[in-house]
Amino acid sequence: MILKFFLFLFIIFFLCKFILLVNTKIFLKNKKYIDKCIIFDYFLINPFNKVNKVKKAKKFKTAKKAKKDYNYYKNLPPEKYETELKIWYKKKKGKKLDLNNPKTLNEKIQWLKLYDSTPIKTLLADKYLIKKYIKDIIGKKYVIPILKVWDSYNQINFNSLPNKFVLKANHGSGMNIIIHNKNTVNIKKIKQIAKKWMNINYAFKHGFELHYMNIKPKIFAEKYYDNMEGDLFDYKLYCFDGRVESIAFLSGKKKFRRIAFYDPQWKRLNYRDTYPAFKKEIPKPNKLNEMIEISKKLSKGFAFVRIDLYILNDGDIKFGEMTFTPDSGQLDFYPSKQNLIFGQMIKLPKKSPIPKKII
Repeated sequence: MILKFFLFLFIIFFLCKFILLVNTKIFLKNKKYIDKCIIFDYFLINPFNKVNKVKKAKKFKTAKKAKKDYNYYKNLPPEKYETELKIWYKKKKGKKLDLNNPKTLNEKIQWLKLYDSTPIKTLLADKYLIKKYIKDIIGKKYVIPILKVWDSYNQINFNSLPNKFVLKANHGSGMNIIIHNKNTVNIKKIKQIAKKWMNINYAFKHGFELHYMNIKPKIFAEKYYDNMEGDLFDYKLYCFDGRVESIAFLSGKKKFRRIAFYDPQWKRLNYRDTYPAFKKEIPKPNKLNEMIEISKKLSKGFAFVRIDLYILNDGDIKFGEMTFTPDSGQLDFYPSKQNLIFGQMIKLPKKSPIPKKII
């Protein structure tokens, strides 16, 4: 009787062990990121505490692998930028990045981010300092006036500003708020947003746009312009060392935003980017030649830069920005071959040293 009892327990033990090992294999198949040896050892040591051991194993594995967020990239030494940029690009575009033989516009933008983030690009990426540069190179009339500038979000004084203006940070992209009526906005919330801006080094926000790295952060208020109902006619000129090859016209708010590409003679081109294309034809701007001449002058000496300009209702041209790494080199064109066509227009310069943080 006793022998049968122990035999029964022996069978039950090995049956449970077999079931747990089968479950382990299934778990490992679905959770490839957990080290198989760790899980296997946990279950053999204590097969009756499956849930806790799995949690410990996951925690152990996560601790071994650093979380790749903004702080991870910001704290990397420069010698790791190239490797991490390749990993980032593979994750974003699903393609291997060959920095030794880049071909498309996206690939060459990645190369330029690492090996052509020069001090002059840092100056021109500074949305505050570039205004003096534009004034000196093409003239004061193209510059959107600055109303006030501050070194800290705490210094912002809304009482000194007009009812309508644009609040911006100088050291990144997308850091702007249009204030249509300062009497109806939540000033506390706006200052909180500005505080976040000031704590970001934009070079590490979206894939090593290193020309932003050493810009001293500022906040400034800029005069507000529009064409109609808050819209602004936006012309983006794709330039290659002083040559204007393509002009994108954008208009419309948010989900209604549309785009159309034209050549320098204002002939419609048969591609678009992520925005839907205008079905109608866009009238040729009266000052097209002036825009092209401005862009040629500003883009001379740069392998690639997009010059962003605005045309107001009265026909005046206003400078927007010089964009060296649009969408951090994640651009999508339809048809996709346009990315290669643009890439073939870029003659890469001699490598410059990868910049280091000095602020």
